[in-house]
Amino acid sequence: MAHHKSAKKRIRQDAKKRLQNRYYKKSARTAIKKLRSITEKEEAEALLPSIVGMIDKLAKKNTWHPNKAANLKSSLARHVNQLS
Repeated sequence: MAHHKSAKKRIRQDAKKRLQNRYYKKSARTAIKKLRSITEKEEAEALLPSIVGMIDKLAKKNTWHPNKAANLKSSLARHVNQLS
């Protein structure tokens, strides 16, 4: 158990940040699944920029590794381009 005031504060901050990270990661995963399930190209092209923004935000805040973000973005773009 933490004994110093600063350590207790850090524990509180980490718990709060963990919940925020879980929310943003889960939202992004759900949006990615939604995009992958779409079969119409126009609808997928409209949704792609917002999902790319979510992925970039997670990578910028080091919630996801930048390489993971790049791989996700390229695979989603490939998926959208292959739709007809």
